[in-house]
Amino acid sequence: MAEPIRDYNKLGSDIIRLMGGDDNITFVEHCATRLRLKVKKLPDGALEAVTKLPGVISVAENGGQYQVIIGMHVKDVYAAVAKEFDLENHPRGGEAKESVFNRIIATMSSVFAPFIYILAAAGILQGALIIITIFFPAFAETGTYEVFSFISWAPFTFLPIFIAITASKHFKCNTFIAVACCAALVSPTWAEIAGRIADGETVKFLFFNLSETTYTSSVLPPLILVWIMSYLEKFLNKHMNETIKPLFVPFLCMAIMVPLTILVLGPLSTMFANGVANGYNYLVAVAPAVAAAIIGGFWQVIVIFGFHWGITPVVLANFEMYGSDSFQAFQTCAVIAQGGAALGVLLKTRNKQFKTVTLSAFITGIFGITEPIIYGVSLRLKKPFICGCIAGAVGAVVTSFFGSKYFVYAGLPGWLTVVNSYSASNPSSLTGEIIGCLIAFLGAAALTYFVGFQDPPEDDLLDEEATAGEVITDNVVKKVTPEHLQAAEHITIKAPIKGEVVELADVPDPVFSSGVMGKGAAINPEEGLAVSPVDGTVVSVFDTKHAIGIATDDGIELLIHIGVDTVNMKGKGFTQKCEVGQKVKAGDPLMEFDIEEIKKAGYSPITPILVTNPDNFLDIMVYPATEVKTGDKLLAVLK
Repeated sequence: MAEPIRDYNKLGSDIIRLMGGDDNITFVEHCATRLRLKVKKLPDGALEAVTKLPGVISVAENGGQYQVIIGMHVKDVYAAVAKEFDLENHPRGGEAKESVFNRIIATMSSVFAPFIYILAAAGILQGALIIITIFFPAFAETGTYEVFSFISWAPFTFLPIFIAITASKHFKCNTFIAVACCAALVSPTWAEIAGRIADGETVKFLFFNLSETTYTSSVLPPLILVWIMSYLEKFLNKHMNETIKPLFVPFLCMAIMVPLTILVLGPLSTMFANGVANGYNYLVAVAPAVAAAIIGGFWQVIVIFGFHWGITPVVLANFEMYGSDSFQAFQTCAVIAQGGAALGVLLKTRNKQFKTVTLSAFITGIFGITEPIIYGVSLRLKKPFICGCIAGAVGAVVTSFFGSKYFVYAGLPGWLTVVNSYSASNPSSLTGEIIGCLIAFLGAAALTYFVGFQDPPEDDLLDEEATAGEVITDNVVKKVTPEHLQAAEHITIKAPIKGEVVELADVPDPVFSSGVMGKGAAINPEEGLAVSPVDGTVVSVFDTKHAIGIATDDGIELLIHIGVDTVNMKGKGFTQKCEVGQKVKAGDPLMEFDIEEIKKAGYSPITPILVTNPDNFLDIMVYPATEVKTGDKLLAVLK
């Protein structure tokens, strides 16, 4: 946890200095907890130096943007930073100049992240159908199978529409126009026309021959369509009369963009994606072990740097062209290997607190989500991460000997998707995948255990007896018992929102789930009203209204962060009910918010409630409840 900030001006100046000075910083902005910076060139040792500054919790990098995690005082630090900036040259919220590569990665992340779990769910459903038909072949002939099959394929069939929704938000254009254009690409009528062309018929649009390209499951054509449409829409809105604009802007966008995509953008972008995919497939054909070693060994490194989103078009192109893909077969070994590294840590560590953290991350890793393992366990200890990469490479190489491939797309490759490598025409594929994954998993566990690592120290405040039950860690909070409350003075923090109680480790944001922002719990809301959980003073309400900070007379600093990444909604769907400096009582309304609006925007409404200065107290504990109403006991702060 960060040291208390006393001199915001000094911290702001130090951050600027360490990041290369005013001339080197191209962009500065902040959200509720993080100062966001972009630089021309990162100075050597800058991130390590900034991390060590008093008041800085951590520093993360994502797509060329450096996020200095500070907490509730970030507005004060930003104000100090802004004093030293020429805001005309560095406007808050402005777009920084960055490399084309970083912009592509950032775009891929923005487009795919909101619906990746939908694709993952569809992949799991397809995997379940595979398992059932292996043991009960007759099931494939039933209507039940047909229904579940078309359900599982629907997200991939209409993938361009998903892309239209998220890409339109990223490129800041009209979502409905984008959806209308991309829906035309997956229209059954166009599929029928493309089929006639494939059969040898010539079909013209004006004077130009149409190609046989189809767009179901495609990535680049709808993405490029929406990108170019965003400029066209802005041009039309700027130059068209207000009276006719509502009708003719969508008309012209559709009339121009759909034919342009079918004639030019679609065929060219499809050729590019297929070309990259064919290049990868050529490497697999001539040197499968080399390709496997690279992917199995370095995939998690790619994830750390955020480059993994750029791989998605290549993988989907393989499935579209060939109905199979070896990349995900190798990728699965890399993912599972990090789970094995976590198991090795779990068996080796003598730190009871850290064991609990590792167990939580290990369970999450079973479902193909490795970020908690990477950031909370393996990369933190360094050697386990390296062991996982080595074992992942070895496991992937073994799968390559069997010619293993995935025949069904997996949004989150892991143990649940191994069955996606099954094919009746390639029975060795599943066998090789299982053997490779077992080698990756057990190898990583064994390497981690025998190579060892420096065990993190136990929390000095907790003795052997106190850690016998559920132990508080950075992201795991033990449950309140009467014995705990009798042993120390405590302050009760009430639930500010009605809903389901969610463990902090399960919040879909590593900054919160890792515990670096503070300790507490989260609520998946059932009602769109947040009230004050304590008597205190409102010390901050972020400009986009998604986060509120409250300080109590007892010295507790609370953060209520409504939703995950809701800073991007720019206040839409939020109605403020309090002001900075206002004295509030427990139960006083703070913020109204539209849960459905948050979900529609592609974000999770899960709301962390955090004590951001836990080091000032003996312990932070959560009351044992799965559901709470506003005013119910949520947290106990032991003094």
